[in-house]
Amino acid sequence: MKKTNRTVLTLLALTAMLTASAQQHIDMENGVLGIAGDRGFTLQSKDGRFVFKPYLFLQTKAAYNYYDDEGLDKAYNQDNVANSGFSMPYGIIGFTGTTFGRVDYNLCVNAAATGGNVLQQAWIDYRMSPAARFRVGKFKTPFTHAYLTTLGETLFPALPTSLTATSIMPYSLNAVTPTIGTGFDMGVEFHGIAPLNKSKADGWLVGYEVGLWNGTGSSVNVATKTLSDDWHIPSLLYAGRITFMPWGQMPATQGNNHMLEGRHMLLGLSGGLNVESESESTNDARMGVEWAMLLNRWYVAAEGYWMHVGFTERQKIDRTFNFWGAYGQVGYFCTENLQVGARYDFMDRNGSTKDGFLNMPAAVVNYYINKCNLKLSAMYQFTGRYGHESQLDRDNDDLGITTHAATIQLQYSF
Repeated sequence: MKKTNRTVLTLLALTAMLTASAQQHIDMENGVLGIAGDRGFTLQSKDGRFVFKPYLFLQTKAAYNYYDDEGLDKAYNQDNVANSGFSMPYGIIGFTGTTFGRVDYNLCVNAAATGGNVLQQAWIDYRMSPAARFRVGKFKTPFTHAYLTTLGETLFPALPTSLTATSIMPYSLNAVTPTIGTGFDMGVEFHGIAPLNKSKADGWLVGYEVGLWNGTGSSVNVATKTLSDDWHIPSLLYAGRITFMPWGQMPATQGNNHMLEGRHMLLGLSGGLNVESESESTNDARMGVEWAMLLNRWYVAAEGYWMHVGFTERQKIDRTFNFWGAYGQVGYFCTENLQVGARYDFMDRNGSTKDGFLNMPAAVVNYYINKCNLKLSAMYQFTGRYGHESQLDRDNDDLGITTHAATIQLQYSF
């Protein structure tokens, strides 16, 4: 009887290991939330060739935003407090999984969005081998660690402002306001992960992503591009990224309270060229460097990025502009449920030809309620200005950016 019980327990343990292995693969690929066994349920065939995981992701936010006086007209009773109250950034429902042991898929919609953003992701990924994979659809472009982190496992409930804020141009062209971050887009990508030295089981891994996208962002799901008048090539986003991982594959997380032991590290370089972007007015080039590490309860990361904006010949503007930003952030699990973090965000928003920059320190506290898959986050960020030549430049540099921002967010995933 005891021998039978031991055999049953051994089989159950092996089954759990195989299930965890298959789920870990999906956990690292899905861009919304972790697909580990504690997140609801996952349907899987006995041989692991077919996996199906439905999921739900909700974020409800209470925000308080205070803006400085510049840009406000008191004659119209414009208030310093704006864009405050309750909101729902994400109300995502979708499903993901694997078919035939080599075709991954993911489809989800964001009911809290409007227009083309309702389709949050939709892609299929054919795996010839771990080192050679082919993806097509709508997914994250290969640029910046902040965007490529799993949505539900970011340290802060808001992305660095240096990635999301529009740049400032000295021209009255409302359509030319590029951001450094590129986010989701429609396109095709070739990617994979392979060991640098196949003879060593615990050696360095190298990952790569290279592909073509529309360059129109997540709000456009149709083909709108043409050929470049200047360069006579398709006016698309050409982008790529290469990463080096010395301690095994780096999970796409900035804090997971189920991963409090172990070590992972990532070094990355990325870049891209968006041909005839911003209503066919500019050619935007981007480059970025990133570093991230998970060491037991610690998460540490830093990255910097640069954007070069040059106008197309039809605009008859010979000037070019360079913008850059960077951030560093650190998080630590004080207990299995409580994570604290800090971030310093920096941006040269008005271009390198003008003095002055924005600095945006922030702090966050995350509390995880494991039994219910809930995550409660409280964040504060201050926007400061430094080094501007004139008061007008100082006032213009942070237009549209809140000076004091406080956020409380409740997140649920299934």
